Amino acid sequence: METPAIASLLQHTTAREKRSKSRLGGILHLFKLLPMLTSGCKMVTLLGQPRKPLLTDHATTGTLFSHRGGRVSLAIQEDPHRLPVFAIELPMSSTAFQKEMASDVVRLSFESETKTNKKKVLEEFVWGVYCNGRKYGYSIRRKQMTDDELRVMQSLRGVSMGAGVLPGLSEKETTVDGELTYMRARFQRVVGSKDSEAFYMINPEGAADGQELSIFFVRVH
Repeated sequence: METPAIASLLQHTTAREKRSKSRLGGILHLFKLLPMLTSGCKMVTLLGQPRKPLLTDHATTGTLFSHRGGRVSLAIQEDPHRLPVFAIELPMSSTAFQKEMASDVVRLSFESETKTNKKKVLEEFVWGVYCNGRKYGYSIRRKQMTDDELRVMQSLRGVSMGAGVLPGLSEKETTVDGELTYMRARFQRVVGSKDSEAFYMINPEGAADGQELSIFFVRVH
């Protein structure tokens, strides 16, 4: 069930922004298939190797990634060549996230119950995490990314958009379970107010319509 704050943010989205909402047909469909693709696979799998960068230096990019059976992490970068401005490990497993993606619309919602406006929305630390209206628990935004997460960002610097598999990046991870699945794409950023922002994944050129993924950040007073 959507909160009034998230509903209000949706209403602030202009008609032009609505037309630009992500329709992730190709990427999201491939990401659903990754548990099958990773079986016995140690190769990096990409959705189309770009011949030239598809992102500008100032494009907002988002990456969802997780080890098989592990928790899903989210990283948002204002510049794909710099460290994320927002990074968090969600209180939901990759299996649970795969189930949520069975629907054509996936909405990740983050709610902060802070009592001050001194910080920007994405600078808050404690977040209630919802997916398609279902509350999964709370997470704390990372002040610093882990070594493995930094390796993921480094490994994907040349990937503009797509879904795929990376071998285990930790030296201790030598089994198939060490493989990491990811989905990476451009986002349209919409500021609803000083207490709300939304990110809509942008449709890759030529991708099929029918599915969308949106991420909402709301500060609730």
